[in-house]
Amino acid sequence: MLKNLTAILEKAEAFAKDRDIEPEVLVNWRLAPDMLPLSNQIQIAADFAKGTTARLAGARVPSYPDEETTLAELKARIAKTVKFVEGFKPKDIDGSETRDITLIVGGQEMRFKGEPYLVHFALPNFYFHVTTAYDILRRCGVDIGKRDFIGMT
Repeated sequence: MLKNLTAILEKAEAFAKDRDIEPEVLVNWRLAPDMLPLSNQIQIAADFAKGTTARLAGARVPSYPDEETTLAELKARIAKTVKFVEGFKPKDIDGSETRDITLIVGGQEMRFKGEPYLVHFALPNFYFHVTTAYDILRRCGVDIGKRDFIGMT
């Protein structure tokens, strides 16, 4: 999904260039005043990808500062995340279904076993933010569709 998101961001770059729109307009766009902008949606999706993989493998979760202000920087963050995630092997995660996972979310401690963490918390959050990033760009007029979202282009 992160690779699909990169392809969508490339279409957004072309869209902005073709219409003489400053790309930062897209980076800062949000669906509603009380929602996070595109940049944050992508940062959070990347954080869920790296954090989930690391936690299930019992590894340290790397921290990335949320400093991206351009589409190129967002694509670089995705690439860094994909490289990190692809560094794990299936054996690193095998048996993590019952691993204890503790997070602090909004100042509140949350405790999970590995499988419920993945299925009921991490994946829904990851897909929410990827979908919201897609929706923001679609709302801006970027010519993307379901095939782009699922990587069938």
